[in-house]
Amino acid sequence: MHYENISKKLGVEMHSPESARQRIKEIKRGKEVFMNLSRKLAHESQRRESITSQPKEYLSGEKANITIKNYLGGYYYFTCDEVEIHANKLYLIEGKHTKTGILPSTGDIKDGLIKMILFTNLVNVFLNEKEFVPIPVLKLTSTQKLDFSLLKGRKRNFMEELKKEAKINGFKLKINDLILI
Repeated sequence: MHYENISKKLGVEMHSPESARQRIKEIKRGKEVFMNLSRKLAHESQRRESITSQPKEYLSGEKANITIKNYLGGYYYFTCDEVEIHANKLYLIEGKHTKTGILPSTGDIKDGLIKMILFTNLVNVFLNEKEFVPIPVLKLTSTQKLDFSLLKGRKRNFMEELKKEAKINGFKLKINDLILI
């Protein structure tokens, strides 16, 4: 009943109430069951994301799966929009694109910054049992050429703050084909 009310109130189609009841049953079976189910669902989501290409993404490299294991033994499954290997460096590239503006939306850029938080904190990065130095990159693309002189007011300030963020937190900022930081 509450589940259906939430769906109506938010105007969002939810999974069936039966699937919600089934999930609650799984959770009630205990912490280990819940953790295994969550891990399985996250892994399946990672697999789906890794084979999906978004029509609005403007990417040139290969997608990659990233599995992060924390010191407590927890596993977290992510995808990386693009990866590039140069010598012992693994460039982990999160891409955001816009067809209409000079820069992707602030929301999209903030979403990319979440991945930068994760990628800048990676240690012991391996690909096919070979260790690499991770180089996080936030790649912003547009069908329009970026001309900083066209950025005014808040957009210009936002861009300056984004460059500072990249420098302070150790990730690369790439706009179209220009590496800013």
